[in-house]
Amino acid sequence: MGCCRIWIWFLFVLAVVSLPSRISGETWEAVLTLDHSNFSHTVSKHNLIVVQFYAPWCGRCKKLAPEYEKASSILSSHDPPVVLAKIDADDEKNKVLASEFDVRGYPTIKILRNGGKNVQAYKGPYEADGMVDYLKTQTGPASTEIKSVDDATAFIGEHKVAIVGVFPKFSGEELDNFTVLAEKLRADYDFGHTLNAKHLPRGESSVTGPIVRLFKPFDELFVDFQDFHVEALEKFVEESSVPLVTVFNNDLSNYPFIVKFFGSPNVKVMLFINFTAEGAESFKSKFRETSQQYRQQGLSFLVGDVKSSTAHFQYLGVKEDQVPLIVIQHKDGKKFVKPNLEPDHISSWLKAYKDGNIAPYLKSEPIPEANNEPVKVVVGDSLQDVVFNSGKNVLLEFYSPWCGYCTELAPILEEVAVSYESDADVIIAKLDGIANDVPSESFEVKGYPTVYFKSASGKISKYDGNRTKEDIIEFIEKNRDKPAQNQQEQGKGKEEL
Repeated sequence: MGCCRIWIWFLFVLAVVSLPSRISGETWEAVLTLDHSNFSHTVSKHNLIVVQFYAPWCGRCKKLAPEYEKASSILSSHDPPVVLAKIDADDEKNKVLASEFDVRGYPTIKILRNGGKNVQAYKGPYEADGMVDYLKTQTGPASTEIKSVDDATAFIGEHKVAIVGVFPKFSGEELDNFTVLAEKLRADYDFGHTLNAKHLPRGESSVTGPIVRLFKPFDELFVDFQDFHVEALEKFVEESSVPLVTVFNNDLSNYPFIVKFFGSPNVKVMLFINFTAEGAESFKSKFRETSQQYRQQGLSFLVGDVKSSTAHFQYLGVKEDQVPLIVIQHKDGKKFVKPNLEPDHISSWLKAYKDGNIAPYLKSEPIPEANNEPVKVVVGDSLQDVVFNSGKNVLLEFYSPWCGYCTELAPILEEVAVSYESDADVIIAKLDGIANDVPSESFEVKGYPTVYFKSASGKISKYDGNRTKEDIIEFIEKNRDKPAQNQQEQGKGKEEL
């Protein structure tokens, strides 16, 4: 029954219409607006089209909107023109389409090539001029030749990762492999090549190559590499292009690194502080020192400004009054939280976590004092008692407050619950999957609504039937255990026989 995707992170949606529809009344819109009805047709007409998946309520999407429109206006005059589009991924009719493109947050931007046959994530800047420069590089050769210091200055910039191959001549296996890498990763990074390292900033300028120099706006600012096997080059680029500590704030230039951080399979270690508070720099310094100790152990590190993290706090189930705090998040959803932290305790707390001496944190709403409605409210802290320890047959819905399908299912579940009000062995319940953690070892919840049934004897079954009162009741009756009293009477009868 999972239909609505769970996610609260940043995403952009595109909508596709024909070019004439950019004109509405007297207002000319540079960005195409797409939806489920015209998306495929519009995309199929373009060798390259950029699509933003967004949500109307998303603050970052609103901030990006004028930049995206400005970039689209400029790129419409480029030779060849670059088409920018948007689609409301939060609209119910567009959600299936968004899920096909693995949209997990807002905004999300995708680059679609060859009529939509090839899809790459946009990982460039999020301000207009940067977007224009980035997308221009996507229309020509995968790697740009650097012939002068001015070329290098314009190419490398101050806020992006750039990869430059230095070669004694533009031929040979090393250049071929570098070109293969550039084609594969061109949507993620800017690639350049040169015959003269003296054109490049930073680093040794006397090298003749072949060598790859990666420039970045953080940490050591550049790093060189000489293994030209494609797999080795790709690993080098991916590892070297990630900050030691990612910064989470409202600066759009940080957004590509934030996306990469949350997309990483690593365990995520997140420090949240007030960037303008006294002592903030001490926290950052101690956190960076700790990250250097543990970076090669499958951990990624982020420091976030509390003023930029409200939505993320809601997702994690922590509060602003707990700042400064560290949150460690596993891929399986388990979290470990240390609130009201002192700078000098960062390293020791992380060591305690690594040693297995920290218990997981369970996000939970308060247990309701009054819980008298037909459909019982379950929260993280009451789930064990209600579902697993009650000895009852329990139908449990995992829902999201903003899920339209959940809203449609609510009155149906209430009718089911009313039907079982006189049956003490059956509980119909619901749990807000956004405000509470879901135990992944017992339930797999990938979207909302998701419904499970736990029999009195402990057997768990997922409900994937029709959303009608009759079908749900039939499912309950088929999977429930008989009341304990009946079982006792049956046992007694057998003994008498």
